Amino acid sequence: MSDPIKKITLKDGTVRYRFVVDIGRDPVTGKRQQKTFTFDTRREARVEYDKTRHKVNEGTYIRPSEVTVDEYLDGWLEGATRDLRASSKRSYRDALRPVREQLGATPIQKVTKADIERMVTWMQTEGRRRGGKPGTGLGPRSVRLTLGRLTAALEMATLEGLVARNVAKLVKPPKYKPAKPDTWSKDEVRLFLLKAKEDRLDAAWRLTLYGLRRGEVLGLRWDDDVDFGSFANVCQKHEIKWCADCYVEGTATMHVQQARVLVEGKVLIVPPKSENGFRKLPLDLAAASALHTLKVKQAEEKLSVGEGYRNSGYVAMDEVGEPVHPEWYSDEFGRLAKRAGVKRIVLHEGRHTALSLMEKAGVPISIVSKWAGHYDTAFTYSTYVHASDEDLHSGTEALGKLYG
Repeated sequence: MSDPIKKITLKDGTVRYRFVVDIGRDPVTGKRQQKTFTFDTRREARVEYDKTRHKVNEGTYIRPSEVTVDEYLDGWLEGATRDLRASSKRSYRDALRPVREQLGATPIQKVTKADIERMVTWMQTEGRRRGGKPGTGLGPRSVRLTLGRLTAALEMATLEGLVARNVAKLVKPPKYKPAKPDTWSKDEVRLFLLKAKEDRLDAAWRLTLYGLRRGEVLGLRWDDDVDFGSFANVCQKHEIKWCADCYVEGTATMHVQQARVLVEGKVLIVPPKSENGFRKLPLDLAAASALHTLKVKQAEEKLSVGEGYRNSGYVAMDEVGEPVHPEWYSDEFGRLAKRAGVKRIVLHEGRHTALSLMEKAGVPISIVSKWAGHYDTAFTYSTYVHASDEDLHSGTEALGKLYG
């Protein structure tokens, strides 16, 4: 067998040692591929030849590629987000914007740990493009999210044999401690709901404080999702309809089947986040009455507006039948809280408030979790159930009773 390492002499008389290795077929074209290596000494060439042949035989050889980070991320995102909701797809794309801006044109095989470290520094000092003053630094949560997505993409590239190792794993993410959600006490909830009774969307605000997500409240439809149960029947005792005195608690229900969410400035109709998100919740008299009052009000508005009334069919509609915008709903929640004289919390913290108060009231966590549409009681506990400083008094009282 002839020696694969050939001695060659260049025009200037310099001696080099060269070999050619068959590295398999191109995965796209199917054509046979070869790679040429050239070294100053026969010994260097021999070491590299043996190492390369071993990798080729094992299937661990990394074929040279000019695929850029941008090009690879396009394909990776296609598969990684195929089954995700539109809002989650946007989250992936947004997280990778800094990667594309700083490393997008770089061949993926040439990306180093140092490149990613420089990207992280840039993000922390001047990487903000929106959601604040452009050119300022991004917070640790944003940086960690970007690193997480990039690490996942490079891990797949490693498994595909496109890169030798995942250099993003070598980069230490910045420390991040999530802010504890703020919640209302039951007295603050009562103050808010008392003020909300003056608002035409009283029913919607009550459902928000019953723990529904914003998109779930805004996605409720009268015909498909609200059933008034015994509240819809004529009361034989009083010979009237909508009899609060004879309402059977829980017979009216709301069926969570969809959500109206905001994604990249567009309002989309999406299914619940998971199978557990599809749920039928019983309504107490207060919620059923508020919904009935709103429905009557909307019927009056339809008559008043006439032909210009749209009647989109949603529970949360404006005076001309148009569904309310998600951003307006969040902002209006804050304005209503201010008028009620309670501390300012963001809309989603109303959900935290509801689930925390349910748990404190003695509702089993399995029921709280099912009410919320969660897949796991541990997630409900760790994410949505919060104790306040005032709650510590119950611990003191319990110890006092135990120890006498």
